[in-house]
Amino acid sequence: MHNIFLIARREYLERIRAKSFLVMTVLIPMLMGGLLLGAKMVNGQRSSTLHIAVLTSDQRFSHDLETELRSDDNKARVETVAPAAEARAVLDGQLKAGKMDGYLVVTPSPNARARPRFEWVPKSTADIITKANVAHAIRSSLTREGLASGGMSQADVAALLAPIELNSGTAGKVDKSVAAIGSAYALFFLMYFVILFYGMNVARSIIEEKTSRIFEVLLATIKPEEMLAGKVLGVGAVGLTQVGIWILAAGLYIKFVLIAAGVSIPITGTQVGFFVLFFLLGYLLYSSLAAALGAMTNSEQELQQLNMVLMLPLIACSIIIFRVITDADGLLARGFSFFPFCTPLIMYVRIAVGHPAPWEVALSIVDLILMIAVVLWFASRIYRVGILMYGKKPNLPEIVRWLKYS
Repeated sequence: MHNIFLIARREYLERIRAKSFLVMTVLIPMLMGGLLLGAKMVNGQRSSTLHIAVLTSDQRFSHDLETELRSDDNKARVETVAPAAEARAVLDGQLKAGKMDGYLVVTPSPNARARPRFEWVPKSTADIITKANVAHAIRSSLTREGLASGGMSQADVAALLAPIELNSGTAGKVDKSVAAIGSAYALFFLMYFVILFYGMNVARSIIEEKTSRIFEVLLATIKPEEMLAGKVLGVGAVGLTQVGIWILAAGLYIKFVLIAAGVSIPITGTQVGFFVLFFLLGYLLYSSLAAALGAMTNSEQELQQLNMVLMLPLIACSIIIFRVITDADGLLARGFSFFPFCTPLIMYVRIAVGHPAPWEVALSIVDLILMIAVVLWFASRIYRVGILMYGKKPNLPEIVRWLKYS
């Protein structure tokens, strides 16, 4: 344990004192905050007025369409164009000149009771948001006209089609379900980044020391297993330090800014405890696997070819995260939460937004610990042989022989 502590202390102090640690600790939260603020500003404001034309002889339909569009966008403007032989050519010219966002062609149906045919011609075919807004406005306009033609008054129609606002019951505070999902996303990607980044740091550290041949000196006094354990613990402590700084800063921000503004963030002490637990277990699992990959390779280029072994389970977790949040107790979420390489991320999200049974949480933790033991056993045997292998890429039969060495 003394040797393990010395190596862990060296790895920890070497990385903590580096300028890159300070830069990344400060820069990453600033970048994430800037991205979120920029996305909010871009998505929350329109740079110009939405201007579309409707090729139809029904003035009332155009008016209703403009009313519906303005309910979502106060800057929307709808221009009615009477059908004529050259009308589409004129509209195409205006569209090409960038004077409008698109135009809608309404073709009446021969059957009076049938719905007209609609053709949307956009300025940009990639603008699916405007297309969806126009389609929603058309549907609402047709519903409004149908109810009015059935005898309902305009006031009754307006009351029936008025937007529904779901009140959470606490004025001035964010809906708890929305805040819970937001916190689950934030902690999920924080855990994802730290596990991947610091797990790969273990592999890079091994490659650096293999290149400098410092292993040959260290192995005269310590065992390979002690060196592996020290590296995993030392680099893991660096990750915990960085995450701790971020969580402390986030806690101060929540306390003095959000709570003072009347915003509640429903992150409980239980969630924080499970976050730390699954972070530690996930880090041990991936860093041990990364150590084995580092021992099998001789350069950064070779490591890049094998890092998909680490990334694939994490990528799978990021792909299904939305499904897990919307159906935390479904079959897919349960299955991935018991797959050891996805357990740290998926089970934590289930705890944050769902209600997994206590036996499921306990079983996932036991399953994860057993997998960590297997990976550590595998990694230690790869590590003690691979760290002294230079200039040769091991193949699968040779790795199997390494596992059989006593």
